[in-house]
Order: sequence, then structure tokens, then C-alpha cells
Amino acid sequence: MEVGSQLSVVRSTNVVLDSGICPADIIIKGDKIVGIHTELTTAPQLCNQQMLDVGDLMVMPGVVDSHVHVNEPGRTDWEGYWTATRAAAAGGITTLIDMPLNSNPPTTTLENFHTKLNAARDKCFVDTGFWGGVIPGNQSALRPMIEAGVPGFKCFLIHSGVDEFPHVTEADLRMSLAELHGTDRVLLFHAERELTHVNPPLNNPCAYATFLATRPDEMEVEAIRLVIKLCLQYRVRCHIVHLSTAEALPLIDEARKAGALLTVETTPHYLSLAAEDIPNGATQYKCCPPIRTKSNQEKLWSALKAGKIDMVVSDHSPCTAELKLLKSGNFLMAWGGISSLQFGLPLFWTSARQRGFTVLDIVNLMCRNTARLCGMENRKGSLVVGKDADIVIWDPDREFEVTETLIHHKNKMTPYLGRKLHGDVFATIVRGKIVYMQGKFPSKAFGEFILNNTTQ
Repeated sequence: MEVGSQLSVVRSTNVVLDSGICPADIIIKGDKIVGIHTELTTAPQLCNQQMLDVGDLMVMPGVVDSHVHVNEPGRTDWEGYWTATRAAAAGGITTLIDMPLNSNPPTTTLENFHTKLNAARDKCFVDTGFWGGVIPGNQSALRPMIEAGVPGFKCFLIHSGVDEFPHVTEADLRMSLAELHGTDRVLLFHAERELTHVNPPLNNPCAYATFLATRPDEMEVEAIRLVIKLCLQYRVRCHIVHLSTAEALPLIDEARKAGALLTVETTPHYLSLAAEDIPNGATQYKCCPPIRTKSNQEKLWSALKAGKIDMVVSDHSPCTAELKLLKSGNFLMAWGGISSLQFGLPLFWTSARQRGFTVLDIVNLMCRNTARLCGMENRKGSLVVGKDADIVIWDPDREFEVTETLIHHKNKMTPYLGRKLHGDVFATIVRGKIVYMQGKFPSKAFGEFILNNTTQ
């Protein structure tokens, strides 16, 4: 079986269905799953069928990563659709949603959205959706972008890191939420706020503790307090991206009990990296909000186990090596962002399996709930008849080491280099076609745009 092949059957003794893990044949016609036969001997013999029998490898719904910075157009030296979506395919991701920044222009007007679509066309190896952006003064652009197919919007409550995507005030948010009311679109928040009394000493910019002190938990907590207030008032779906502090969890819990339409995500770097282990000058670990302490990390794991964090996404935010200032090791000046798109599944699984999580938990946290966030649950996120035949085939027990030669991101810099992970991806199937298998990709990119439950 070659990459690029259109499949009609995928067979395994370990298929992850809504009802559990069992032997099954997944029957595919065109883009869709048309049958699931849990008694393998009853599968119909199709004429000229293309069957991929993977033995006891795990067959699972493809990962839906709803938080990816592809950076095209405008910053293709950081990343781009061709490299990002190949990395996604190699990591078992069958759908990704691109953030409205750090591409330039950002996705904050209908014209800019069309510019991004043109830049991405024929370059995506996996299916791709696009978030819009909320910035000061663009409220009138939101409805046109909704009509064009964005599943929602992202905003920043603090400087975004790029000047063309300015952060919003409470007044801006009120105007935007009024526009979004009744649309069923979601507003995503980078939830940190500047606090006037946070003014720590900056003695050693190469020490991680110096940087961490500039982004205390309180900055997230106060931002989330504002999000909750507005979420309850406007009755619009709101979502906290990349939660790093466990101190906000009681607030979020109380808000949901009060009826807030609020969801929250975290990322593998907050779940697998800890402040105490970050060496001086190791700016590849810098991100915002920051990686916090081990004790905080364990509280995030407990919240995941209790269902109080809804999903795990990559927040893949790459840049060039020069912007990380590795030579000077200055955490205060280096670009903040971690590259991990290709390794989200094994990163999460490596830590999760030690804490009693199962593959079924992965499906909920990385497939089903992310698809629901993006309004794609009718097509993506589970192996169900009628949905897209998006499948990852992987070995949860196989260990591998992250090396530069394995990485398909444009820039190979990541804090995970040299790390040994469990969960090796064998093949990735997007709408019935093999888009990755054992290190190989097809010559043509088969991914489609996912726009407002339609395909372009």
C-alpha cells in the first residue's frame, strides 16, 4: 500500500469506537465511513477493495488540533502550510485550525481571510480550518467572516507579540460580543492582563525564574475573571486558550455552574515541562503564558482527569532560531512560542499513560472535544458512519526519540529534542486517503478547507 492510496477498508484488532476498543473493519467509500463491522468475518468483500490490515496497531479518530500558528502568508521563514501540515500528518493530526496570527496580514477582515485562503490553497496535507481575529475596531468585519466560514475568533487581552494584531480592551470586547451574540460562534481568549503592581526585579535575564516572575499566575486569573463576567452577560460561547495556571480552575468551575458557556484547553508543554527543570539560557522553553511549577502541573493533570479542562492542543508557535536568541539566552527578549505540532499525541500519551488515562481519554481530549469547539463534530472527531474517514494508526507502546531528522516543521528547534516518547504514528488517513505512512508523504497535498461545515 502506497501513500496517496484511496482506501476502502481499514482493519485492526484495536479500533477505538464510541463504545470502546474492539476488533473492527472500517468501511470507506470516497471521503466517508460507510460501515463499521466489529465481526471481522462479516465484512463484505468489495470489488477491487483497497484494504489496509494493520494487525494490532491502534486505529483511532484523527487528531483535531484547534490551536496552530502556521504563519503564512507573511512569515513563511517561521513556518508555512506545506511544512506545518506535513508535520501534522506525521503526528496523526487529520484536521488543524490555523490561528489568525502570526500571519501577515492577520485574519481580521474578509479581504485578509481570502488572502490567507489563497496562500494555503493546494499546500495542505491535512484538512484545514481558519480562526478569525478580533482586534480594536474590526467589529463590522466579524459577520462577513462568519458568512465566509470561520468557526470563531481569537483575541488577546495583552500584547500579542506582533503589532499588526493589537490586544483588545473591555470596551472592544463588549462591541465584539454584541456582534457574536446569536451566531453560535465562539470567541477564543489569550487570557493574560497587564497588572500595574507586577514589576519584578530583572537581575538575570538568562534565568528562567526571572522571566517567570514577569508573568505571574495572577495575570491569567484576572484576565479569566473578565472573560467570565462578559461570558455570563452576553451569553456567547467563550474559550480560554492555553491555560497554564491551576489557580484559575476554581473560577472556571464556578462560572460553569452559574451557566457560563465556557470551555478551556491546555497544552502538552504545560503538562510535560516544568519551570524547575528549565536550564539558564534555554529560550526554546519560552512561551506565554509561561511553563509553571511541577506542583501547578499536577493540578492541571487532576483537572483533566476530573473533566474540568476540556481539551489538549499543541499551540504550535514556531519562529526562526535567530528570534529565540539562543546565543545570548535572554528570556526577556526572545520570542515566546513552542514548536510541537508533530508530537502532540505522543507527548500527551507519554505522561497521561503514567496517570491512569486511556486511549479513550485521548479521543475525548484531542479529537471529539476539539472538533466540537470548531463546529466540526458532524464530520470530525470520532469513527462513526457518515463522518469523514479521518484515521490515525499508531503504536501506543512503541518508544522513539525526538531527533532533528524526524521533525517536519520548518524550524527544528523545540524543547523536546532528545526526549524519548511513547506512541509512534504508523499512518494517517484523511478522508480515506493515506497522507502519511512510515515517514513518507504523497507528492500532492490532498487536504481541503473546512469552512462553516462546507468544503472548499
